[in-house]
Amino acid sequence: MLLSVIVPAFNEELYLPQSLSSLQRAAAECRCDVELIVVDNASTDGTAEIARACGARVVGEPVHNVARVRNAGAATARGEVLVFVDADTVVPHDFLNRVNEAITEPLCLGGSANVVHRVKSGVLCAYLWAWRWIGFKLGMAQGAAQFCLASAFRVLNGYDESQFMGEDVDFYWRLRQLSARSGGHVQFLSDVKVVPSPRRFDMVPVWRTLIWTNPVFIRAFRKSRLAWAQWYVTPPR
Repeated sequence: MLLSVIVPAFNEELYLPQSLSSLQRAAAECRCDVELIVVDNASTDGTAEIARACGARVVGEPVHNVARVRNAGAATARGEVLVFVDADTVVPHDFLNRVNEAITEPLCLGGSANVVHRVKSGVLCAYLWAWRWIGFKLGMAQGAAQFCLASAFRVLNGYDESQFMGEDVDFYWRLRQLSARSGGHVQFLSDVKVVPSPRRFDMVPVWRTLIWTNPVFIRAFRKSRLAWAQWYVTPPR
């Protein structure tokens, strides 16, 4: 089996090396083949060069829409399994092995790792932990480290490109529905913790983060490019 790891990246020269290094360690320990794809989202820094230096295949996508960027990577992937990892996210050494074990279970269509946010604000830390717990109880999962069968991805037509935020939760929800209809299941790897950079949470006032991460606000404005313009600027250092 071949796992295609797809990393969407926009001006990620600072965080991409650490993320790719963790993925390389995970690939070295994985008991199946792995291909690494970085989707360069019209970066103006050294993102593409760093990706190639780390052994990744680089494909381009000029439109700043993360759903479209993820889909562009999937369109070039050769693997039977697609693994989506954010460019600022560090994965544990056993991540890909655990994905391989999960996806080879009978009727498993995909799943997600456990996303752990480590932010400076104690208020935000508690708030994000609470939403993480609620998401776990409701069977939802963020896109920092999702995976699925390529065949299931095609049935679902990938990530919804009309959404500029929440496309990852939407995809996972649709994957669960597809699994239920087909008598299958998804695997939430609660003990496999991946850690994204806290930069976006640390750079803005707490009140703004509380609004931007509120599911009601996301649902109301998920298809508005303007509402999420800050997510498509050069990431803070």
